Amino acid sequence: MKTLRLRPGKERSLLRRHPWIFESAIAKGGGDSGETVRVESADGRFLAWAAFSPTSRIRARAWSFDEAQRIDAAFFTAAVARAVRARQRFAIESDGVRLVHGESDGLPGLIVDRYGDTLVAQFTSAGTERWKAVLADALLAATGLAKLYERSDASVRQLEGLEPATGWLRGDGPTELSIREHGWRLTLDIAEGHKTGFYLDQRDSRHRFSEAVRRLGARSVLNCYCYTGGFTVAALAGGAEHVTSIDSSGPALERARAHAALNGFDAGRTEFLDADVNASLRRLLQEGRRFDAIVLDPPKFAPTVAHAERAARAYKDINRLGLQLLSPGGLLYTFSCSGGISADLFHKIVASAGADAGVDGYILERLGGAPDHPMTLEFPEGEYLKGLAVMRKGD
Repeated sequence: MKTLRLRPGKERSLLRRHPWIFESAIAKGGGDSGETVRVESADGRFLAWAAFSPTSRIRARAWSFDEAQRIDAAFFTAAVARAVRARQRFAIESDGVRLVHGESDGLPGLIVDRYGDTLVAQFTSAGTERWKAVLADALLAATGLAKLYERSDASVRQLEGLEPATGWLRGDGPTELSIREHGWRLTLDIAEGHKTGFYLDQRDSRHRFSEAVRRLGARSVLNCYCYTGGFTVAALAGGAEHVTSIDSSGPALERARAHAALNGFDAGRTEFLDADVNASLRRLLQEGRRFDAIVLDPPKFAPTVAHAERAARAYKDINRLGLQLLSPGGLLYTFSCSGGISADLFHKIVASAGADAGVDGYILERLGGAPDHPMTLEFPEGEYLKGLAVMRKGD
């Protein structure tokens, strides 16, 4: 068994059961891509079994902290089954479910979503790539399904020295699928959509937004970075009289328009704009438009902490404009999915945006990913999605 020996003092995070081992923490040792290595402290104490990645700054990811544990097919079969069983205890109002959430489920680099009778998996680490066939079999065994599509085309694979890979791993069938969410019908294409095809992590925030629109009697709603219109459907279901949805993707907007029709909403209650969000917010402000509720759900501005400063300026700008466009007593649902922006920093950014806009507001609640996208005690980085529900104070 190959061994990684850490530098003195670098064992502390592993003793807290954090699964990442950075290149700078390693004194000596290595292995092949995805190979299981023994990780030891500077004085030779066992710390973890981990998958080695020769090219990534995260040089190894821990599978287990138990020295007696064998990292074999049985280990992965048990880990997958455990993750799938956990979802049966979560409150999930959908047949679109995140079954495996990487490090939070003890499987770093593996993301698996279920859409009805079809599984979609992303293998984004050297370790999961090495065990791909075993993991695929384990997923079908744990779910009783026969179809598994691979969407390993995330840019993070390049950091692991891996080429993109997409297509059917097990079975085959249509890639255009339909799911149920809180009584709504939504569609996706697992071969073309973002991530594994859909943003399941916003499931509960969409439902909460729908309820808030109804409770507050919000008549006019603005949905920015609307993608395929999940929040648009939520606003219409909540009774909004008119929803303006903006995105820079024409195909995403066509699906958003179709979603409104699929759920029985009058096309006259919707407007879809194929445009840049930032420029659109400025134009709407110049036109004197105001909205009773606004959603800001932008793409990832800061993938790492190194990008945080530039991203903070972008988040501040759109939130300043959003707060200015909000009617007194109106509701802002604002999000960041950037791992490099902490929940505390995001709060400060929105507060600074409010100060520049001359707008104060009540924070009604903090928002995060749905429960099937869990954060664990040992891995706080799992909290990548964070949001705030802000009510603008009345004049």
